[in-house]
Amino acid sequence: MAVLKVIEVLANSNKSWEDAAKNALNQASKSVKNIRSVYINEQSASVKNGEIDEYRVNVKITFEVK
Repeated sequence: MAVLKVIEVLANSNKSWEDAAKNALNQASKSVKNIRSVYINEQSASVKNGEIDEYRVNVKITFEVK
């Protein structure tokens, strides 16, 4: 039986929500091993001069505890 743990990570990008999610995974994988899945919990964006300035995601990352 596998034991799984979930952490919540906030990340951002100037390009897209997808890129923000990739940033979250890249940063988390530096210290967390055995990552199984990524769940985009929430998306938001900041606006500057009527345009999206920054994409933000709240990501839940599931990994196996060994």
